Amino acid sequence: MTSSALALIAAAVFAWGAFSARLERADLTAPIAFVGVGVLLAAVSGVGVDGAAGVAVLTEVTLAWVLFSDAARVGVRELRADSGVYARLLGVALPLTVSAGALAAWGLLGVETPWLALLIGAALAPTDAALGAVVITHPAVPVRIRRIMNVESGLNDGIVTPIVMVALAGAASAPEHAGGNALAAVLQLAGGALIGAVVGVAGGSLLRVAGRRGWTADGFAGPAVLALALVAYTAALAGHGNGFVAAFAGGIAFGRVAGSGGPREVSYVEQTAGLASLVVWLLFGAVAVPLLYGRIDGTLILYAVLSLTAVRMVPVALSLVGARFGARAVLFVGWFGPRGLASVVFALLAVEHLGERADPAVAIIVLTVLLSVVAHGLTAGPCATRFGARVTPSGGRVSPSDEPAAGEPAAAERLRSSSKDAIRRRGARS
Repeated sequence: MTSSALALIAAAVFAWGAFSARLERADLTAPIAFVGVGVLLAAVSGVGVDGAAGVAVLTEVTLAWVLFSDAARVGVRELRADSGVYARLLGVALPLTVSAGALAAWGLLGVETPWLALLIGAALAPTDAALGAVVITHPAVPVRIRRIMNVESGLNDGIVTPIVMVALAGAASAPEHAGGNALAAVLQLAGGALIGAVVGVAGGSLLRVAGRRGWTADGFAGPAVLALALVAYTAALAGHGNGFVAAFAGGIAFGRVAGSGGPREVSYVEQTAGLASLVVWLLFGAVAVPLLYGRIDGTLILYAVLSLTAVRMVPVALSLVGARFGARAVLFVGWFGPRGLASVVFALLAVEHLGERADPAVAIIVLTVLLSVVAHGLTAGPCATRFGARVTPSGGRVSPSDEPAAGEPAAAERLRSSSKDAIRRRGARS
């Protein structure tokens, strides 16, 4: 990568930091902006796969930080309160989404093997709430809806990872080995959760005790938690567990035991992940988007549109039947299932395991993520405002616990301004 390319990246990051609030009020999100910068960078300086050899490592580490920080803000009490909803979304809607995506890929795209179809369906099933961070932080959206979408997004990445690994193994090897690979994937999932929980509890307890005794300098508490997230991720990999599940489990455990200083320290992780996400999306535009040149046709576009709409929204609607969610709430949750970092990571894993055989799968994953960046980015603010404080999970008026605080501005512009601090913390992933 040339010095001029680095200068352009640095200038783009500075410009976004300086004008981010104003741009967000215009419904321009960081992924949209930085994917565009990446495409421009590729056209101007010719940055390609060779020029971004570290994109896989950067993307995986960024996803680990995102999962850890998201999970650290989820209380165990909140998980228990909506455990039935999470069971529906993760135990019913997610498998149906994977199955529908795989069947559509097999029927529409004519991929080489059923394993590649399963890879596409699984890689595009997990959602990335960070792509619609305006929705997650918008005070007009009921608190319960925001929490459900955030937790679903954090959990589904880890749940589908074993399916992706089985699909990759099946595509790369003989079919008779798939059963053993499936068992290994389940063991990786359990091992990652255990290792992550142990790291999170140990690290959170140690920081809490050290903080009470004055052993921790304020300027290094945040970097310590940043490193703790990487410890959970890398320790799981070293122990042949699932690193992403470990990062999320570690975040939940850390948030449970860290004490009063935890939220402040997690904010540092969020800010760092936000900065890394800017670079990831820029590299996505520079490295991944050019792979679509000459490959896009009507069939790929149709599949991408179906993946973002019916393939997710129908399973979500079916899973929430009888859950006392109003129609608007169901449509809102179903639509805001943007595809982001997890899908990008899975595409990179496909390239690593399958080489050129992964090209059809990578092309559809990249196109779907690109459409998601634009469609969900542009609709996040307007849809959150329209959904507003009138709607509850049951479809009626918002209960007092879900309403914005007394005196909070009601107009859409002022609602977004009142939440600008929270949005800036996650702005790079919005």
